Amino acid sequence: MRVFASATHVSIGIISPLLWKDNLAHANPLPRSVESGVQLELNRQKMSLDKNQATSLALFCKVVDNYGDIGICWRLARQLQQEHGVAVTLWVDDLRSFQRICPDLVLNAEVQRLAGVTVRHWRNQEGVFLASDVADIVIEFFACDIPAGYIAAMAGCHPRPVWLNLEGLSAEEWVEGCHTLPSPHPRLPLTKYFFFPGFTKKTGGLLRESSSEEQRRQFQSDQAAMAAFLAQFGVTKTEAVAFKVSLFCYPHAPVSALFDVWQKGGTAITCLAPEGVAGDAIQAFLGTQAKAGAAQTRGALTVRVLPFVAQPDYDKLLWACDLNFVRGEDSFVRAQWAGKPFIWHLYPQDENLHHVKLRAFLQRYAADIESLIALSLHWNGASTENVKEQANWSALWLQFQADMPKIACRCFEWEREMLENGDLACNLLKFACSLRK
Repeated sequence: MRVFASATHVSIGIISPLLWKDNLAHANPLPRSVESGVQLELNRQKMSLDKNQATSLALFCKVVDNYGDIGICWRLARQLQQEHGVAVTLWVDDLRSFQRICPDLVLNAEVQRLAGVTVRHWRNQEGVFLASDVADIVIEFFACDIPAGYIAAMAGCHPRPVWLNLEGLSAEEWVEGCHTLPSPHPRLPLTKYFFFPGFTKKTGGLLRESSSEEQRRQFQSDQAAMAAFLAQFGVTKTEAVAFKVSLFCYPHAPVSALFDVWQKGGTAITCLAPEGVAGDAIQAFLGTQAKAGAAQTRGALTVRVLPFVAQPDYDKLLWACDLNFVRGEDSFVRAQWAGKPFIWHLYPQDENLHHVKLRAFLQRYAADIESLIALSLHWNGASTENVKEQANWSALWLQFQADMPKIACRCFEWEREMLENGDLACNLLKFACSLRK
């Protein structure tokens, strides 16, 4: 949690490979009755956002994790505008990272409008602002210290804006106690409130667009659409029918070790990785530069490098693959809505605090599936007993592979549980409305 004075980052039996993949391919999405019931409740929540609902919102984002920070803010900004009619201004300091997930963005524009959202280049902490410049809701993502001039203008507004610090996602128990806590400004007549995404009803929930489940259902039921989507990246028919893995991780992930196991295994695997991800390991496997379009097959493993794509296409990539390796927060959340098994790679923190976050999540999610726990821990350098022990990646993968049908079932159970918490955008607006009454 962060306060005004400081900031601390608190995010073996073997089955037939063909049968294993077939079971995953035919796993049913959430029953329509369950989905419809949850959607009715979400619609009711939206209707309850009455005349007290804010009409404008400013979201400040400083890019730390390259794509995770801006990924979350860009999704939230679009959803608030498109589903709730809020006039959103997104302030971003790093437009180059932003452009990789939003190709339409113009790098040298100080102000531009994309998908109904006003995007401003946040160059520094300077600037003079008037009360008329201030939005009804002001959000700082990850306690990013918005300009002092903007804060001063906030203090001059009547009524004063709702000020929220949108925190990072964590499954740790203390989050529930800190969610929506107030933090009065030491000098100005302003109060900032902490808003935490999370995995229980006592948190803000997870980002999820109202149309995402239906879009996924239609895409995954249309084999021709999935094949055409993958073909645009050069994925061949042979690669498309193999067991498909998407790979998005931080540079320190033990990718080479897993590649070695996969290429020596008995299951054909196609690994799809965005350009710039796991560059050293992928370049070593390819024997050439890891540029978009590059591909190489060694043994049972084919590795193909994809270009970075806009967020809707990244969602489709997750939907089209059988297993997703994701990182940070944005892709982590999207993997949970993809209905497919996934492995989470966390951004490294001092004193291995990311291992604490990982274990907290696995305690809620993994449902005592030991192979899922073991592979997740080793992927993050956090083995169960001795961090320095030598991982047996072949055994880890074979055990995980055998449990894939069980893990796939757990994915659907987890999605149903998360749907019951409502979506973060709705929950955030509902809380803001309660402060404006």
